[in-house]
Amino acid sequence: MPAKLRRLSGREIVAIFQRFGFSLFSARGSHVKLRRITDEGEKQTVVVPLHDELDRGTLRAIFRQALRFIPETELRRHFYTA
Repeated sequence: MPAKLRRLSGREIVAIFQRFGFSLFSARGSHVKLRRITDEGEKQTVVVPLHDELDRGTLRAIFRQALRFIPETELRRHFYTA
């Protein structure tokens, strides 16, 4: 059976990214920017809406956006069921 995308809130997504070293950078309305700076000085930013439950398309978009910075093997277990 293929892995299924979890139903997550914006706050749950923020907590996931904080485990990977991201911190709150700015907020505007219901959206927050999370940022981390690598040892090489590269700024890595992810935008997350703080909704109670995110649509599946939004979750997939955030997942794909984060794959630029975090290996899929580490990130997938937080977004998908086993």
